[in-house]
Amino acid sequence: MLYDRLLCGLLLGLICFGFIMVSSGSISTGVYLLNDPWFFIKRIIVYYSIAFILSLITLTVPIVIWKHYSYVILLCSLLMLIGVLVCNNTINGASRWIIWGPLCFQPSELSKLSFICYLANYLERKFKEVQNTFWGICKPIMIVMLLSVLLLGQPDFGSVIILFVITLFVLFLFGAKLWQLMLIFVFNILLIVWSVVFKPYRIQRILAFWNPWNDPYGNGYQLTQSLMAFGQGGYFGRGLGNSIQKLEYLPEAHTDFIFSIVAEELGFIGAILVLFMLFIIIIKAIIIGMHAFDIDQKFSGVLACSIGIWLGLQTFINVGVVSGILPTKGLTFPFISYGGSSFVVTTIASVLLIRIDFEIRLRKIQAF
Repeated sequence: MLYDRLLCGLLLGLICFGFIMVSSGSISTGVYLLNDPWFFIKRIIVYYSIAFILSLITLTVPIVIWKHYSYVILLCSLLMLIGVLVCNNTINGASRWIIWGPLCFQPSELSKLSFICYLANYLERKFKEVQNTFWGICKPIMIVMLLSVLLLGQPDFGSVIILFVITLFVLFLFGAKLWQLMLIFVFNILLIVWSVVFKPYRIQRILAFWNPWNDPYGNGYQLTQSLMAFGQGGYFGRGLGNSIQKLEYLPEAHTDFIFSIVAEELGFIGAILVLFMLFIIIIKAIIIGMHAFDIDQKFSGVLACSIGIWLGLQTFINVGVVSGILPTKGLTFPFISYGGSSFVVTTIASVLLIRIDFEIRLRKIQAF
């Protein structure tokens, strides 16, 4: 058995737990919106089935194939982002989805995976250039800016932040000069401030984040309800399935704010255990990346570390949003939130970690 049993067990545990939480949290929403308590449960079963099939395929595909076709995957992602803007399927004021029959797909999620595959390929080929020249780090930044323009057109501000931070983190870890990254960071902060100032709803989100209790039935409603869920959970929670806030008090309780329901039902102890499981997966990703570098597999190393940073950053932002530490931003909680595209892509990314670890173990055995 060359697959990492701990990593596989943690992933399966989080996925099963997520299915239970989403099934429980979505029943009241299904009744309210569509008079069908099983509507979201039926959809997540479909997405879980798709993720399972794609995961089995991913386990059999050598990492070198991802390397050779990283540009093709990135190009497909760019075309799909353009297709989203052309189709203009608007839901809740945003045009982020390609709709095919009863299923929806969000290309912004694929753009994260496709970009880190491109970044890993680029860093393997241009390792010295990134360490020694400013132009070396400008090339991936230009790709991020191109993706950001398409993402902001949807708009999907959260994915833009994820892509930029992953890029800066990875470039820093693999030798880029700090002053060059700081220059790009300051430039990006100015762009973020500009994008916030010219979008009134983003200013309202920031004002609501500073003090949601000033407008508890308006802009601060979602955050105040989320904070109530945390407060009602206490140390040990109300018990699995006994949340009050998911009964149409907390909007998006089964999607972006699912962690609030976890905290209400399982309390502080349960929430910390869930975060600890994710933390172990993130640490395992970094360790796998370091092991890949030890045997001179730079692409696998960068890819594994990038996946770890991605999962960690998305977890941090989601938990920060639902607990009032960060302004409201529509990012899912990995493996647990309802969201077919996000779940499928993050599952594939995690299976890539298992595949990278498998190839490392296989190579060590063959060398022995």
